[in-house]
Formats: sequence, structure tokens, C-alpha cells
Amino acid sequence: MERTVELSDIEPSGDLLYTPEHEWVQRLGPTTVRIGITDFAQGQLGDVVFVQLPAVGDEVTAGSSLGEVESTKSVSDVFAPLTAKVIAVNVELDASPEKVNSGPYSDGWLVELEVSSSESLDESLGQMLDAAGYAGITAG
Repeated sequence: MERTVELSDIEPSGDLLYTPEHEWVQRLGPTTVRIGITDFAQGQLGDVVFVQLPAVGDEVTAGSSLGEVESTKSVSDVFAPLTAKVIAVNVELDASPEKVNSGPYSDGWLVELEVSSSESLDESLGQMLDAAGYAGITAG
């Protein structure tokens, strides 16, 4: 059964920030964010067949792998954009990893993270790329 892809599924909202490793970050609250991979990244990967993510309660370190996305072409690490605690994991990806392809900015999100303070989150987010900065990376 073919799924209709909504524009919002493949077009990022304006409130996202990006990493050079092709993760997007959306602030959910004073100390929480949601993480996923960009449409560019899922396009480079091809059809996603498996997603390995950390468990709720795990600590992740900025710059370190927090999981893997496996496609028909390759296996790629997903890097933690900040040091934080995992507070939610998209369990729907266990049965439907293709959501990373069909809705990278919507139902294909990966994890939600929480940091210790809003100040530390502000500092981390301040080092990330905005949409124009990220477009400069993917255009080359």
C-alpha cells in the first residue's frame, strides 16, 4: 500500500537546527530536543530497513554515535548532537523503519534528549547550523 507523502514530511519546519553530520534538532522545551536525520541524509542512504537506537535512560555524548540507520546500501551512524539523556525513542521504527524515508521530519524522528539546564541547551544549539547554513553543506 502506497502512502501519500505530505510536504511537511519532507520539508523541514523553520525551527529546526542541523549538524554537519546530517542530523536535525528541534527544541521541544527548555531542556529537551527531538533528533532525526535530514531528508538529504535519508536520500543518500536509500531505503531504510533497520534502525538501532539507544534505550530510554541512556546517556549520549556529543559527537559520539547514538545509533545506526541501516539501508539497502549501507549502515550509517547517527551522531549525538549534544551530551544528554535519552527520554524517548521512536519505537514505531522497530516495525516501520521506512518512516525515516517517508517522513524524516515527522513520524521518522529518532530520539528525544534532555540536558541538565536550559543554559547548556542554549549553548549547544547556538553552535548548530540554521537552514541556510545546512543548505550550504548539502549544495556542495
